[in-house]
Amino acid sequence: MTEILRVDQATKTYGKHGEKQYQALKGVNFAVDAGEFVAIMGASGSGKTTLLNILSTLDKPTTGHVFINHEDISTLNANQMADFRSKQIGFIFQDFNLLENLTNRENIALPLTLRGQAPRKINPLIDKIAQRLEIDQVLDKYPAQLSGGQKQRVASARALVHEPAILLADEPTGALDSKSARELLATMEDLNQKDGVTTLMVTHDPFSASFANRILFIKDGKIGEQLLKGEMSRQDFYHVLIDHLGTED
Repeated sequence: MTEILRVDQATKTYGKHGEKQYQALKGVNFAVDAGEFVAIMGASGSGKTTLLNILSTLDKPTTGHVFINHEDISTLNANQMADFRSKQIGFIFQDFNLLENLTNRENIALPLTLRGQAPRKINPLIDKIAQRLEIDQVLDKYPAQLSGGQKQRVASARALVHEPAILLADEPTGALDSKSARELLATMEDLNQKDGVTTLMVTHDPFSASFANRILFIKDGKIGEQLLKGEMSRQDFYHVLIDHLGTED
């Protein structure tokens, strides 16, 4: 398998030298192959948000390296990181982060517009991903006219329209009702299985995590155990996960 993401001995320390410091990440190591759907679970303060910020190039590790599509993003400057992010990373936020004064089509177009994509090439790409996510009927509406589930589908289309190397999702169902959450997770699972979209999702929710093929557990700034779905059904994997969480200290 082709390796899309590798984290090598990543640490993150907050606070200046000589002052009181806090180490949020303590030598994190893991890799994600092309076509995997990986969930990272951890309690508040475990380091998962810090890790996600580093993976999304919004922050840098204090020491160690992070490779995405074989590029060491730890060595990039701010402009290089912004350019890399726009090409290689798709990001789904918990609270959608859609611009209310733009139509849904214009929101989805943003990654392509910022990259200077020719306008004549943008609409066919938008139409393609909108049909895939079943939002082609709402492209000319505004976010305020949509349900939460539709907003997250628009946000997902925006994250995928430029065909990134990896899709990062931060608690993507956090602002959704249970029906919309299930539909979004099923869509993410379908995109992974049928379209080969490499996905890494950070979540505290066992139900969401059960849609992944592999779950990594982060605790006190370190990746510890993992669970593999293998040939299990999602329902069986969910019950194994619940049992596992019940036996943790």
